[in-house]
Amino acid sequence: MDTSKFKFKVQSVRTLRSPYAAPGDSDSYETIYYVLVNMQELPDSFPLDVNPREPKMNTSVAKSLKKAVKESDTDFYLNNRGIVISAKSFSFDPSSATAIVDLGNQTDETDRMQYGILDGGHTYTAIIQERDNIPRNVTKYVRLEIITNVNNITRLSDARNTSVQVSDIALFNLDGKFENINDAIKGQPYEGKIAYKDNERNDIHVYEILRLMYAFDIDKFPDDSMAPIQSYSGKAQVFKRYKDAYDSEFYKLLVKEIPTLVTLYDTIETELHEKYVIYKRELGTANPRFGGVRGIDNKDDASSFFLKNPMQYSISSGYLYPIFGAFRAILSYDEEDQILSWMFDPIEIWNEVGKALAQNTFESSSNPQLAGKDKQLWLSNYRIVETQCLRKLLKKRG
Repeated sequence: MDTSKFKFKVQSVRTLRSPYAAPGDSDSYETIYYVLVNMQELPDSFPLDVNPREPKMNTSVAKSLKKAVKESDTDFYLNNRGIVISAKSFSFDPSSATAIVDLGNQTDETDRMQYGILDGGHTYTAIIQERDNIPRNVTKYVRLEIITNVNNITRLSDARNTSVQVSDIALFNLDGKFENINDAIKGQPYEGKIAYKDNERNDIHVYEILRLMYAFDIDKFPDDSMAPIQSYSGKAQVFKRYKDAYDSEFYKLLVKEIPTLVTLYDTIETELHEKYVIYKRELGTANPRFGGVRGIDNKDDASSFFLKNPMQYSISSGYLYPIFGAFRAILSYDEEDQILSWMFDPIEIWNEVGKALAQNTFESSSNPQLAGKDKQLWLSNYRIVETQCLRKLLKKRG
C-alpha cells in the first residue's frame, strides 16, 4: 500500500459536510469525519510536520497524558479533545469497519505541510508510546477529527494552536531577533505599524513580513520544481523557516529586501484590477466585473494591506500570493560572494507581464483558497516571469 495511505479499523464514523457546498462541488469545501478508534488500531506513523509544535513528552502535561492512556479508566475519549488530522481524502467501508486516510505524498513538501496531524500531537504520541501498557482486559478509544479539502490550513492551524504559536513568535521577539527587520524598515510608512508582541495593537503582525520573505526564499525554492505555497497557507512553517534560517547569510540579505518586497506586493494588490480588466476585454468581455469574482469585494473604504493605498476592491491573498511569489524568478543569490540582487526591477517586469499573470491566475481558479495552494498555478506564474526575464537578457546580449 502507498505509505501515505493509512488503513485501520474504526469503531464508528460520523460525517459532517459543509453547509456551503453546492451539489457537485464537494471538492471545494471541507468535510469533517468524526471517527472513534480503538487505541490499539491507531496507525503508528501518522506524520506530524503540519503541526506547529513538536511534541515534548517530558512536560507535566505530557506525563499526565501518558498516565491517562495506560490507566484502566475508559473515559479517555470523553475527557481528551482528541486528534485533528488534515487529509487529502477519507473513505470508510462499513462492511469491514475499515477506514482509509490519504495524507498525500509525504516526500513532497507541499503535501507534507498540508496533510497530517494538525492538533493533538501530544495525545497521539502519548498513545503510541503507552498503549502497550493498557491493561489487557480494557479497550480504550480516542476521537479523531479528520478534515478533507482544508482550503486554508493557516486559519485552521491558528484556530487550534493560536496560543502556542503566538507565544513562539513573542519569545523570539524577546530575544531581540526581529531587530534586523525593524532596522530594514526604518523610514518606511509602515515602520511603526508592525506588531512584534502578543496582543500588540498594530495593524500588521510581523508574521506578514515573514510571509513575504518566505515567498522569495530562493535558497529553499530556487527554481520551478517547488513553490513556496506555505507563504499563503502555512503560518507555522513560515515562522519555523525564519527561526531556522535566522543566522544564515542568505536571510540576513533577504531581510534588507523587505521594502522592495512590500512595494511589489502593494503594486500587485492595487493594480490587479486593472490587469484583470485589460485581459478580459482582450478576450471579448465588454464589461469585466472584477467585483463579481469570488474572493473580491467591492468596498468604498478598501486599502492596500501594507501601504494603505486607496483601492476599490478588497482582494483575497489567495490570488495575490501565487502572483507575488512568481517574481522570485528575478532574484539572484551569489552564495560565494554573498550578494543578493535583482536581475531586473520587479515593478518593470510586473508592468510587462502583469496582464499575463492575472489571466493565468483567474483562468486557473475562481476560488482564492484553492488558488493560494495550487502548486501548478504557482509554478506556471513563475515560468511567465522567468520567460520574460530570459527574453530581456537575450535582448541585452543581442
